[in-house]
Amino acid sequence: MSKLLQYLMVILVALASLSYQVSGFAPIIDNISHIHTNRDVIHKYRPSRIVGSKLNLFCQEQQLAFWITAFSTSHIGMSAVRDRLINICGELADKANLVDRGIKLPSYWLGDGFGKNEIFPDVDTAGRQIYRFLYTAVSFTTLGNALISYLQSDKMGGIALSEQTYNILFGIASISYAASIASLFNTSPMSLVPSFEKNENDSESSASIAGIRRNDAYKLEPKGLTRISRHPLILPVVPWGLSTSYLAGGTTSDFLLFGGLALYAIAGCACQDLRIIRKEGSVGTVMRTSRDIGTSLENFYMNTSFIPFAAVADGRQSMNVLVKELPIIPFIVGIPIGILIQDKLLQLL
Repeated sequence: MSKLLQYLMVILVALASLSYQVSGFAPIIDNISHIHTNRDVIHKYRPSRIVGSKLNLFCQEQQLAFWITAFSTSHIGMSAVRDRLINICGELADKANLVDRGIKLPSYWLGDGFGKNEIFPDVDTAGRQIYRFLYTAVSFTTLGNALISYLQSDKMGGIALSEQTYNILFGIASISYAASIASLFNTSPMSLVPSFEKNENDSESSASIAGIRRNDAYKLEPKGLTRISRHPLILPVVPWGLSTSYLAGGTTSDFLLFGGLALYAIAGCACQDLRIIRKEGSVGTVMRTSRDIGTSLENFYMNTSFIPFAAVADGRQSMNVLVKELPIIPFIVGIPIGILIQDKLLQLL
């Protein structure tokens, strides 16, 4: 785990160190009608900035590298030690007399099998709820500052793309969005998306809405996209990040932000797998595990693959079953949504 985090930090710092060399470069091709320079195609929406000195630009890119590294390491690091953090948060909530105060969310709140629809009903649940809040706050803070640093950086140089290359990369980014959107409708223990079932018991202890209740046990079985890869939500960030690095301009700042997110996606998924290998039994929304759940996670890991289609290629998964279970409609609907989001993102950048 520590070596993986060190490698990630070294790569990001190495990218930042390139800024001084590239900061003074000008585009090789400019103002040619049949060539798309991303600065002309995309950055026409962005107000022109006064180009600072190389030293200032270097500092801006260093800040960007710092915040991307902070986002990646804190995100992965908090996940790696979350059992310990959950225990600490729970103990602090108990000492502050916040536990078991009878505070409930609406009856239709689809809570998990532990906390139901209550806030801080017991020490363990309080710890998980506080941890999730802190995890989200840290992620938004670090990634938000990375985005601010990126938007404040001067766009110097860039990579010229032909119209065909630009369209191909735009298509890759849009399809990546569609894959992640489809994964929201595909159960997986590696994602933060819960799973649901029909509620045949209308007792007060099983919160439900419209006859549906949450049951994360279904997340422990390979289905649909998880037969392709056990990380259907996060891995699409890799092709999206790499393609967007070029679409956004191909500058050092672009590669630091979007390439950094691609590296984070690979490292984050690898660390989730590592927690299963170590039998920690705590990934995604599987926050507390019994022996049975721990065994199910190990079986899920053994029967799925990190690399897309590797489990199909070696016979662990059936292509016929995979095709039948794929969330086709969400994927198809996700393509135009991805096109719209990617277009608006590039205009914003």
